[in-house]
Amino acid sequence: MNPTPPAAARALPRWQVLLMAPLGGILITLSLAPFKLWPLAIIGCAIYAYLLALCSPREAIWRGWLFGAGLFGSGASWVYVSIHVYGNAAVPLALFLTVVFCAGLALLHAFQAWVYARFIRPLPGGMLLGFAAVWVLGEWLRSWLLTGFPWLYLGYGHVDTWLAGWAPITGVFGLSFAVAFSASCLFLAWRSRQTATLVSYGGLLATLWGGGLMLRPIEWVAPAAELPLSVAIYQPNIPLEKKWDRRYYRAILDQYEQAVRPMFEHDLVLWPESAIPRVFDAASDFFDPIDRRASLSDTVLITGIPTRDKDKRFYNSIVALGQGTGQYDKQRLVPFGEYVPLEEWLRGLIDFFDLPMSDFSRGASKQGPLQAGNHRVAPLICYEIVYPDLVARSARRAELLVTISNDSWFGRSIGPLQHLEMARMRALENGRYLLRGTNNGVSAIINHRGQIVARTAQFEETTLVGDAQVMLGHTPFTSFGSVPLLTALGLFLGSMGLLYRTLWRDSESSNTAQD
Repeated sequence: MNPTPPAAARALPRWQVLLMAPLGGILITLSLAPFKLWPLAIIGCAIYAYLLALCSPREAIWRGWLFGAGLFGSGASWVYVSIHVYGNAAVPLALFLTVVFCAGLALLHAFQAWVYARFIRPLPGGMLLGFAAVWVLGEWLRSWLLTGFPWLYLGYGHVDTWLAGWAPITGVFGLSFAVAFSASCLFLAWRSRQTATLVSYGGLLATLWGGGLMLRPIEWVAPAAELPLSVAIYQPNIPLEKKWDRRYYRAILDQYEQAVRPMFEHDLVLWPESAIPRVFDAASDFFDPIDRRASLSDTVLITGIPTRDKDKRFYNSIVALGQGTGQYDKQRLVPFGEYVPLEEWLRGLIDFFDLPMSDFSRGASKQGPLQAGNHRVAPLICYEIVYPDLVARSARRAELLVTISNDSWFGRSIGPLQHLEMARMRALENGRYLLRGTNNGVSAIINHRGQIVARTAQFEETTLVGDAQVMLGHTPFTSFGSVPLLTALGLFLGSMGLLYRTLWRDSESSNTAQD
């Protein structure tokens, strides 16, 4: 059995590959926030399926890398802002590091393309189901390999489409599968151009998308109380160049003290990540009066703040004060932002490897929710909101989701708006209201269907006031996470691999007999 198509089928001019492969990846980015042109993801994947259908496994590596370079080069190049603007790296060095970052991520697509072309594509049904299965398992691999970069998933562009009905059941990976499967159907229908085939693929798409539409009205959860919580989210909009400068510390405290006074009339007040630029126990003279005032007002204050333990290890934490209790230490740390890999070699080389508060320790994997009055709150810090299963595990024991962040590191790029879109997906997957507090936007109240109830503009100091309903019950995704879908796809690809091996052996035996 030969997985390589006939030479005539591979005769695609190199200039077309160089144009089409990166374009396919760019179209994925355009399907996501802030562009939200969701049909382009299906077109981009269909282009990718076409390119991988017409090449050898070795050529698939190159085409997969080009596709990944287009995807990450357009969708994740906002890291340049952190490296150049806040890491003080010269433009050539910042560009070089950004290119290395995006090119390295593209290698995962190169590997994914090789696996598909070598083992899956030659088998019956491989180009229909196999393409989507390999894509989703590739996204899952990217979620944990080398600490993970779970960004730019296909499914995120469909938080508002008919496919959103599947999210509380399958999570974002299920939506990614649906998009990649739709692209396979589109490509195979275009290639066949036969009426019967068009009807068959049209029926599959109608079932998939129509099923999502019928699932959307289902209420998987119910309100836990008659009245919602009154919420105030403070967005201080403090420039990063002042945030960690000791000369501005007193001014930052004054700003928070003035802003918090009218907030005590609310049930819950949320401040952003590392709201006060000092370790919590060293800022007790600031927090103690606020804690007492919040307790007297029956208000819960949840804030981000660095903490340290008795062994002088530092953590990026959330604490609950007033009528709230508990502390949460961040588990998923951002490389170079919160810790430095190969620290003994990289520290001191350039400012980017010495960013403020880039020496945090990882929090324990088993931490309980915060207590906000009579309600349990699942706390998540910045990057953690993009991990579907981490959020699902936290949501099982909580009635409300809270995430805090400081997206100032990415300036006016598309990164913060992509981050907001992923937060919306977490609310939809778990059937929970989600409160998002950031330093400079976008802060938001997101309902249990992933819809933004209220939000702030970026780059302005403001307080967002609104209501948040605490919810009871679990969606299927909250209960089981991504395990059922990923297991099914893994078993499917494993069985296809065994089939490939059997057919290959039969082919080899047949060739030997003929010789």
